[in-house]
Amino acid sequence: MYQIVRKQTLAENIILMDILAPRVAKHCLPGQFIIAKTDEIGERIPLTICDYDREKGTVTIVVQTIGAGTSRMMSLNEGDALEDFVGPLGCASELCQEKNLEETKKKNIVFIAGGLGTAPVYPQVKWLHEHGVDVDVIMGSRTKDLLFYIDEMKSVAKNVYVTTDDGSYGFAGMGTDQLKALVDEGKHYDVCVAIGPMIMMKFVCILTKKLEIPTIVSMNPIMVDGTGMCGACRLVVGDEVKFACVDGPEFDGHLVDFDQAMKRQQQYKTAEGRAKLALEEGDTHHGGCGHCGGDK
Repeated sequence: MYQIVRKQTLAENIILMDILAPRVAKHCLPGQFIIAKTDEIGERIPLTICDYDREKGTVTIVVQTIGAGTSRMMSLNEGDALEDFVGPLGCASELCQEKNLEETKKKNIVFIAGGLGTAPVYPQVKWLHEHGVDVDVIMGSRTKDLLFYIDEMKSVAKNVYVTTDDGSYGFAGMGTDQLKALVDEGKHYDVCVAIGPMIMMKFVCILTKKLEIPTIVSMNPIMVDGTGMCGACRLVVGDEVKFACVDGPEFDGHLVDFDQAMKRQQQYKTAEGRAKLALEEGDTHHGGCGHCGGDK
């Protein structure tokens, strides 16, 4: 069992939890994720690692209510415990690895965090700051009420630009609008990291391709087992089939087929859709775990 040692409301239907999970905290790095399960009958829910404290043995996650499983998880309180907390899963961010640090220091980097994407952006920016790399961050949200972690981000970023679609706070517009405005003002970036809803990352990549800014995206398709067996998170990147849980979650955004990924995500939600995908994708559909329903 994995005890909840802190619970905090960040925004409407968005909470933060610190989970006591010493082994995960000891080994995790920015960019990775965990899969949590509330109880014996609960769903397995993939969640990005938002922060970690190796000394305290805690891992911070951010949860948004999107269904029954997350609602049940959010109903737990400090002192309660999760039954499963598996991780770290996926590959750590290439920017947040000491072997790449000297090259990373030479780059001007901008992060674009859309909505809940703030959670996985923060640990990367924090790690870079701690290792002498200061970056710019664009934080976007539909409205002011859904923004969170602004002060925390400002404490680790060189510049933070906050945008809201409805203009209720900060720059009026989307993250792409803010990036375009910064470039028009003379800002130069060698790399962009975009994390958020797929549709947001798609349009960031359309813009950065025009601006000739190499772009990394963190893909968040449906995940089931987190080990590459079930195939739920199958993606097409360039000419290759990839699985976000083991090959990612980070990929070259200019190579990701976002339209295929978004269409597949919708189809995967129904039994009929899963069966159709299994027929269309053949041997590349999944590894045959037998638990995802994709083989039926």
